[in-house]
Amino acid sequence: MKTIDKIPTSKIQRATKLVSTGAKVGVNYLKYYGDKIVNTEEEAKERLNKNNASDIYDGLKQLKGSALKVAQMLSMEKSILPQAFVEKFSLAQFSVPPLSPPLVIKTFKKYFGKHPNDIFDTFNATSVNAASIGQVHLAEKNGRKLAVKIQYPGVAESIASDLAMVKPIAMSMFNIKGKDSDKYFKEVENKLVEETNYILEVEQSKEIASACNHIPNLKFPNYYEDLSSERIITMDYMVGEHLSEFTAHNTNKEKANRIGQALWDFYMFQIHSLKKVHADPHPGNFLISEKGELIALDFGCMKIIPMEFYTPYFELAKKESIEDKKVFVQKMYELEILRDDDTKEELDFFTEMFHDMLSVFTKPFHAEIFDFSNADFFGKIAELGERYSKSTDLKKMNGNRGSKHFIYINRTFFGLYNLMFDLKAENIKINNFNTL
Repeated sequence: MKTIDKIPTSKIQRATKLVSTGAKVGVNYLKYYGDKIVNTEEEAKERLNKNNASDIYDGLKQLKGSALKVAQMLSMEKSILPQAFVEKFSLAQFSVPPLSPPLVIKTFKKYFGKHPNDIFDTFNATSVNAASIGQVHLAEKNGRKLAVKIQYPGVAESIASDLAMVKPIAMSMFNIKGKDSDKYFKEVENKLVEETNYILEVEQSKEIASACNHIPNLKFPNYYEDLSSERIITMDYMVGEHLSEFTAHNTNKEKANRIGQALWDFYMFQIHSLKKVHADPHPGNFLISEKGELIALDFGCMKIIPMEFYTPYFELAKKESIEDKKVFVQKMYELEILRDDDTKEELDFFTEMFHDMLSVFTKPFHAEIFDFSNADFFGKIAELGERYSKSTDLKKMNGNRGSKHFIYINRTFFGLYNLMFDLKAENIKINNFNTL
């Protein structure tokens, strides 16, 4: 893969890159209008989506940082984005062009004050894995094989300006209106700032590894604070394949079920016992060992779940709450999905919409054992997402809905469900975490 010798770090440089990407998208639309004349609307739109997804991703991967992280987050919204965007943006999870070796050495010296060869017995300046905020290198010290994650230069300093540039696009995509929308973008900004603080990530990683080490078939690397800094993390190098690579070839159902149970227990224990969760459940953050164990990585994005959100959120997930109109509406207000200034049309529309969606989405919590390989279940979720994403009534209304805590909690559940489906995990004990 081609390496990058320089990342735009100033506000002007990054804005210029986005403007040039926007110009390419403009050209794609001109081609689309011509394409519609000689081909069907569906064929022309599919080509437009592919061209736009490719050009936007190519621009974002040069910027890296929060701009690319937002693309990664959007790739998990499979029911909202066109498939071409999902496929292209999902590359941001664990496959982006790495920094060149000279830039790696320069960046390491800037962050640690020393050449990597002065700290490690060996250090490979060629990356083994590159993602949105940092990339990983192999090193050795005292006979121990290590993974060294180095943050891209300028990432932490450009978060606010990057989000300001993508904010209009996100508001249009999710139909968000009004000044209240700032609370959502501030939530994302605060989380991205946390993700660039590698000292915090090491603390969170050690905390979660210690709290969850009792869960069967779940492993974590050791983290080394003396070999880490605010922009560098050193941990054990863990041998395994990415979860998505494993699911692409696995035919062993027993192994898939074992890994699926470990993954489900890991998330349920965090959410219900710790009230704090690893809110970045994409395939690039999990490895599968040769023994069939789940290895959890990257704890930069941790979401604390306040009780004033946790309580109504999981009360609303109960079957009896969904079936009781009065209780259902009350919880919708508590979670800020319904608003005091809503018109009757908005109240009726959003009550029906969320009732439809939650009736399907909460099904795993209405059973003792659930089959996540059930294509009908995921088909219904996708069908609802597609129906409402095309709703002309929804586009007329203010999409500024729900507590700010929904952003990362819903992202966690969407990501978790997708991973469970990719594993084709069956016979998952929903409340198993309580018995461990």
